[in-house]
Amino acid sequence: MDRLAAIDAHLTEINRRLAAEFRDYATLSDPEPSSVQQVQADLPPDEALVLFFDTPEEKPAPGETFVWIVTKTDLRWIRSDLSRASLAREVAALRCGLDATAWAGPACQSLVGKVMTQADVQMGKPPPFDHASAHKLYRALFGEVDDVIKGRHLLVVPSGALTQLPFHVLLTETPANDKSIAWLVRGHALTVLPAVSSLKALRRVARPSAATKPMIGFGDPLLDGPDGRYANLAKLARDKQRCPQISETRMASKSDLRGVVATIAMRGGLAEVAEIKAAPPLPETSDELCAVARYLKADVREMRLGTRATEREIKALSATGLLASFRILHFATHGALAGQLNGTAESGLILTPPDRATEEDDGYLSASEIASLKLDADWVILSACNTAAGSAAPGAETLSGLAPAFFYAQARALLVSHWEVNSDATVKLITSAVGEMAADKSVGRAEALRRAMLAMIDTGEPREAHPTYWAPFVVVGEGAATR
Repeated sequence: MDRLAAIDAHLTEINRRLAAEFRDYATLSDPEPSSVQQVQADLPPDEALVLFFDTPEEKPAPGETFVWIVTKTDLRWIRSDLSRASLAREVAALRCGLDATAWAGPACQSLVGKVMTQADVQMGKPPPFDHASAHKLYRALFGEVDDVIKGRHLLVVPSGALTQLPFHVLLTETPANDKSIAWLVRGHALTVLPAVSSLKALRRVARPSAATKPMIGFGDPLLDGPDGRYANLAKLARDKQRCPQISETRMASKSDLRGVVATIAMRGGLAEVAEIKAAPPLPETSDELCAVARYLKADVREMRLGTRATEREIKALSATGLLASFRILHFATHGALAGQLNGTAESGLILTPPDRATEEDDGYLSASEIASLKLDADWVILSACNTAAGSAAPGAETLSGLAPAFFYAQARALLVSHWEVNSDATVKLITSAVGEMAADKSVGRAEALRRAMLAMIDTGEPREAHPTYWAPFVVVGEGAATR
């Protein structure tokens, strides 16, 4: 008993020190509940916090979905007509119209009543999106409170199945034709918060960044692809290991080959290098990083491309404190979910792999390794696939392990994706959003992303009006402009 008491006292002292010396970490790792008054104190008049909560089925009571809306001066709550099970079906069906990879099994055909073959997927054909269902879901979630949220930046705290949904694809009205689609993003910038308490952590506790440099980027990892079809892309990636001079021309890197990451084996806690190398090359990410760097007037030599885009390089920059000198970190590469790795439960980012895997560098920057980095970043852009994906299971985290890991490492906001993104569309979205912020300092991250999405819908290529191209990204954390 004495030993247990000593251990308890030691843990209490550790918690006291964390709360006193590392307040940001303590607030994120063990958040205290926030009262309505505290939330309202942190909200300006042009924002509304939207909290979703679904209850499990406890017979004879069905599972239910509740929505709370908090503004600076108002509080409203409703009970949705959708049960928990119905909501899960609606979200799953809507995602079938967004994520082509969801059609790998029979579920989407059963949910949607349409057919999309693997040949359609390989050809890059967008999945069939059901606009009527998107409006039906909007009415079920926001129909009774649209007067409260009108014109406001929405801070969304999702739960359950809604963690799988980018809310900006909901429709506020039934569309009359393709050109009059009333996407939710037309009237609202949207930000995702992991929890209500995150608002306090971001606006009261977290320190302003003291970083002095605008941006560092990591991308264009040197990968071979799964077969010989990727040889030209792999060569192009090796040819694009520096940002070109303004006067230089650069070969286009569009490809019909989809950037899907196969399952990667982990042995002894290390990724199999051969399987990391088999991920598809991403030469267009070099163009993306260089374009964003120029928008921000950053030094293009700070873009770690190709042989410099390594786990070893990132850890070395962190250890010396140099990584904390950048306000924006931009990763343009593949993201892997825990389910894509045999032998680990950690999400992570794929980088240029070494010849031999070591603890320092196996080509896979895992969530726990990210959490141990020393950052001081206002924004981490994860221009990668599946970096927002959480689980719809009860009690599951809102986001994949990547987002909390970057928050623990002292990032204040992230840009993450809900499905495997089209690389060329990603380049347009990221550079457009960053360009909006560079041109107008009063524009926050969420509003900048909203404008980039609308530009792609209204003035992009005809195919880019489909939400599979413009809708995968969401802002997580602090989406408003610096106040």
